[in-house]
Amino acid sequence: MIFIQEDLKINDTQVAILAGILNICALVGSLIAGRTSDYIGRRYTIMLASIIFLLGSVIMGYGPSYMILMMGRCIAGIGVGFALLVAPVYSAEIASATHRGFLTSLPEICISVGALLGYVSNYFFAKMTVKLGWRMMLGVAAIPSLALAFGILKMPESPRWLVLQGRLTKAKRVLLLVCNSEQEAETRFQDIKTAAGIDENCKEDVVKLLRKTRGEGVWKELLLRPSPSVRWILLAAVGLHFFEHATGIEAVILYSPRIFKKAGVTSKERLLLATVGVGLTKCTFVIIATFLLDRVGRRKLLLVSSGGIIIALTGLGFCLTMVDHAKEQLLWALVSSIVSTYTYVAFLSVGIAPVTWVYSSEIFPLKLRAQGVSIGVAVNRLMNAVVSMSFLPISKAITTGGSFFMFACVSVLALGFFYFLLPETKGKSLEEIEMLFTRKNSKAINKGMEIQPNNV
Repeated sequence: MIFIQEDLKINDTQVAILAGILNICALVGSLIAGRTSDYIGRRYTIMLASIIFLLGSVIMGYGPSYMILMMGRCIAGIGVGFALLVAPVYSAEIASATHRGFLTSLPEICISVGALLGYVSNYFFAKMTVKLGWRMMLGVAAIPSLALAFGILKMPESPRWLVLQGRLTKAKRVLLLVCNSEQEAETRFQDIKTAAGIDENCKEDVVKLLRKTRGEGVWKELLLRPSPSVRWILLAAVGLHFFEHATGIEAVILYSPRIFKKAGVTSKERLLLATVGVGLTKCTFVIIATFLLDRVGRRKLLLVSSGGIIIALTGLGFCLTMVDHAKEQLLWALVSSIVSTYTYVAFLSVGIAPVTWVYSSEIFPLKLRAQGVSIGVAVNRLMNAVVSMSFLPISKAITTGGSFFMFACVSVLALGFFYFLLPETKGKSLEEIEMLFTRKNSKAINKGMEIQPNNV
């Protein structure tokens, strides 16, 4: 954003709008993507997301003016919304219970690796002229989009979506490809059929389901007449996505050069190197999280992550406040600010960041999953936009240090929310997870106990 502001001569308000507009459009894209993936399938929705983002990246890379750059950000945002919705849903529906955490968190790894590569490439592109450098930074995103569009053609469709369409033979064939044994494939196949309302003994290749299976009527079940369990599931998903960004990650990722500059790092090269460190930290700890999700569990990672975030944000707020009131540069505050920033990113990346996408994509019932997750993603993008667009005005009003004290207070609320409302889902099938969110289990959840539901 620093280079765009310098080249196009735009003010801080325009920078904030440019930063946030992508997420507003991603919100719209995610809501459209839920119904789209129910209608055309998860695989083709991923391809559509790639094409939309490819178009947006090309326009951003061209970007001769602020308005055209905004148009490219809007188109790319819709593609982002599609991808953020369908990638975790597809991963959750195709993975087995024992490896679902690992596989569903892979999109988060790809995002983190992409961000890291973006930071590294930005460091080298910054050596170009200002006019060319930032355009290369944005335009290069078209390359992975093109690769994904072709790569997804080699992947199978979600077996759960195929069952919802009554295409049982194709679903069984996919399960045989992705399961470790025929017995596992058969067990999962029977569970999915039961969840879809199909007789376990049905041997037909193709069946016609009596109820609607292309996303019709889902919004009513989610928002207008939800059952108590669906209401709890929706609250859990929305809460997770809300707190992922309300704890300040977008402010740190997007405005880390400003934070480091505030702490005392002055040269552009050092600012970019410090920002690369943020990306490297995020990528490293997200990868660590993928191996812990199916071993330690989602709930424990959330609680540990929240506790570490509270400490790191409090430390960062204190250091930046001391810098504000100091009459000379404080070396210890500079070092502590950088360490606190990296610590914050590490704790968020090992817990809240990957768990949000894994957890929200696995708790919804089969029929409600895509559009239920889309509501969570919409909240995620809305909070992303709110934080990215409001951070500069808030930091001017209450100081940068005060902004991070505010994020620390929100993190305390997040810790309480996770402890009292989110049961453990590790090792359970998607069909079993529905049983966790019932009134009879709420007492055990509030006591922090792990629930062992009956098999479906």
